Amino acid sequence: MAKVSRPMETERCIKSLIAVLQKQAGRDGNNSKLSKAESLIFMNTELGAFTKNQKDPGVLDRVMKRLDLNSDGQLDLQEFLNLIGGLATACHESFIKSASGQK
Repeated sequence: MAKVSRPMETERCIKSLIAVLQKQAGRDGNNSKLSKAESLIFMNTELGAFTKNQKDPGVLDRVMKRLDLNSDGQLDLQEFLNLIGGLATACHESFIKSASGQK
């Protein structure tokens, strides 16, 4: 019998991101896409550290429009992952800049 390995950290992170999408998207009954309202709730609750300092009230609407590649008014998994990837890239760049400034 083949030994079943435990999921690695990256696999657990992917599973977690999908679970977050489904939880946040489930408010309107469709747990595979975030509606505009659900996207704004998600950004304000799950990404509060990124959104709380925004002084421009239209920034979240513009982010949603940029992410919604197929213009259906919702974020599917790929569009959701584009958001997460963009935030991860920004965090990574910030960490690098911060680390190089400390030397």
